[in-house]
Amino acid sequence: MATTPSTRPQNPKQLAPPPPVDLEGQTNQALEQEVEVVDFSKRARWLRAAVLGANDGLLSTASLMMGVGAVHRDVKTMAITGMAGLIAGARSMAIGELVSVYSQYDIEVAEIKREDRNEALGAEEMDSRKEKLPSPWQAAGASALAFAVGALVPILAAVFIKEYKVRVAVVIVAVSVALFGFGGLSAVLGKARVVKSASRVLLGGWLAMGITFGLTKLIGSTGL
Repeated sequence: MATTPSTRPQNPKQLAPPPPVDLEGQTNQALEQEVEVVDFSKRARWLRAAVLGANDGLLSTASLMMGVGAVHRDVKTMAITGMAGLIAGARSMAIGELVSVYSQYDIEVAEIKREDRNEALGAEEMDSRKEKLPSPWQAAGASALAFAVGALVPILAAVFIKEYKVRVAVVIVAVSVALFGFGGLSAVLGKARVVKSASRVLLGGWLAMGITFGLTKLIGSTGL
């Protein structure tokens, strides 16, 4: 027995072809997200290095001022000591960072040239890798600036106060607040516990200033 074909219309949803998959678009989006993650990670490392540099400037300059202030109590001596520490420390940080990053830069450039001789890299890829290399002069300037910013905290806290005991107290308070802040910011960037890390930095700073003050006071009392 012959059967007649069904004249019932079919569901248009079943007949519609599947939407095209934009593989190229998905790949580009994934690459953009990867670049954003890399750039954010690089910025976080730079920021954390700057925070650590500022912390070094803060603590070393404050300890130097407290040590000299234990023997010479006038505000001029403490201020000049702080400025000397700022200049010497910033210069030392800049030179050290310049030498370190230049060494890293030379190693990276030699590796790129070696891969280029082996034809492992294309011209565009080689140029792209060279552009991503760290700048030694930029790193040196950033380190010096970060150290100077940290060193200015105890200097500015002391330079306008003539009374010795009040000056020392203000310096300790200002440095303590800055130490806790720098320690907390460094912990956030390093994804560590903020209060614990900041408290550790604060206690270390108190210990450094206390030891410097005590030993300098002891040496000064001997008449050397």
